[in-house]
Amino acid sequence: MEVKIGVQHAQRELVLDTDSTPEDIEARLTEALSANGVLRLADTKGRSVVVPADKIAYIELGSPSASTVGFR
Repeated sequence: MEVKIGVQHAQRELVLDTDSTPEDIEARLTEALSANGVLRLADTKGRSVVVPADKIAYIELGSPSASTVGFR
């Protein structure tokens, strides 16, 4: 699943593909916000993204973008 994280005072959003479910990401976000901690997510390549919870502007949950071949 593709996850886009908007960070306050940052011009670009963080984009990662993860195997987590939307419910899991929402639970992690809720926990991070209530504890005034950090949101940690791992992508499908084994990399981790750590964002301070109080700096998150928004999170967009979507489907993975399929690679297309050829012209449209």
